Amino acid sequence: MIVTTSPTNLDVAKIREDFPILGIRSASDRPLVYFDNAASTQRPTSVIEAMSRCYREYYSNVHRGIHTLSEASTQAYENARATVASFMNASSTNEVIFAAGTTAAINTVSRSWGDQNLSQGDVILLLISEHHANIVPWHQLAERVGCRVEFISVDEEFLIDDEAVASALRMHQPKLFAFGAASNTLGTEYPVKRWTRMAHDAGATVLIDAAQAAPHWKMDVQDWDADFIVFSGHKVCGPTGIGVLWGRESLLDSMPPFLGGGGMIQTVTTDGFTAHALPEKFEAGTPPIVEAIGLEAAIDYLTDVGMDNIHAHERLLGTRADAGLREINGVRVIGPTAEHKGGINSFVIDGVHAHDVSQFLDGQGVAVRAGHHCTMPLHHAIGVTATSRASCYFYNTVEEVDVFLQAVSDVRDRFAKTGRRRRSRSSRSNS
Repeated sequence: MIVTTSPTNLDVAKIREDFPILGIRSASDRPLVYFDNAASTQRPTSVIEAMSRCYREYYSNVHRGIHTLSEASTQAYENARATVASFMNASSTNEVIFAAGTTAAINTVSRSWGDQNLSQGDVILLLISEHHANIVPWHQLAERVGCRVEFISVDEEFLIDDEAVASALRMHQPKLFAFGAASNTLGTEYPVKRWTRMAHDAGATVLIDAAQAAPHWKMDVQDWDADFIVFSGHKVCGPTGIGVLWGRESLLDSMPPFLGGGGMIQTVTTDGFTAHALPEKFEAGTPPIVEAIGLEAAIDYLTDVGMDNIHAHERLLGTRADAGLREINGVRVIGPTAEHKGGINSFVIDGVHAHDVSQFLDGQGVAVRAGHHCTMPLHHAIGVTATSRASCYFYNTVEEVDVFLQAVSDVRDRFAKTGRRRRSRSSRSNS
């Protein structure tokens, strides 16, 4: 039986009672240890019930209906926007755009702001550790307008220091610096505010991919001072199919709408259309109404737990996992030392393919991610085809980390003598 004590301020045992899925047993009839949180987190009962209550009691389309259900749904939808604005410390709800997720939010910026502001010869600067969602839209923009994409590499300790960023800014003079606040593979937590200031001093616009930060840290868009910030609902204990694009109101006002249709228009004639004001301008079609309501419930839940408590607990678990992995012969941690990262630990085991590692751990009840984690350029740069990734969240326990470490040690013992290798194949993996 897994004990759920924690030396941090969290009552993890009580928290786990709010997440029904954490009580199931794995296919091997072992207690589930869910360490795939960087790909997607689980949902507390309050989120499930909030979405169910909307469907049962007041669901209707929003904004245009003049009847009881529509007015109730509209109020709930806009309340969710206000909750997100408060969560991010946005100065106005006009700066909060609901999108389908981080990927859709970045594509909106690429298609709208990018097409309008970048041209032949301009540079977009990224980190080599970026998720594909923060790479592919910029490659597509480069194909459309003739700009180019440049990358900042990690050093031998999987870190990027301020001088590397400053040097790249001086060398490339980018129009846009887009980077993840935290790496979904390395786990590295980057100095968002400092790098944003450096980029602004160099004349660059800044987009922050906060998909791996929003679930774990306090976000303050005014303090960070970036121009665009994006994150996904399903990584903050909310539903899939919704995310947030935050942008400076002046920037969003100046950008043309990306998608056209109902909801984003003020008027339509046979000659053209007039776009709606913010935020509706970027929310074409029927929006993710119930998902927004679920996202609000998730944010309320995280706020009640306390983002500082969440971060501290994850640091505890991540440090324990990092130290334990480094003690196992034949295991290499792909990422910096624990003080530079949160609850993400990626690793390789000599002679064992990442997919075999994941399959073996699943047999021990431990769920981890295997593959390239949508960071193929990073894996190519460090000379690794695929990694295994264990990612903790605030509902995980110290004892679960120990179960994971024992399972990794057992993998090493089982495969070390045979040197078994899986035949080369695509190692596709989401998030």
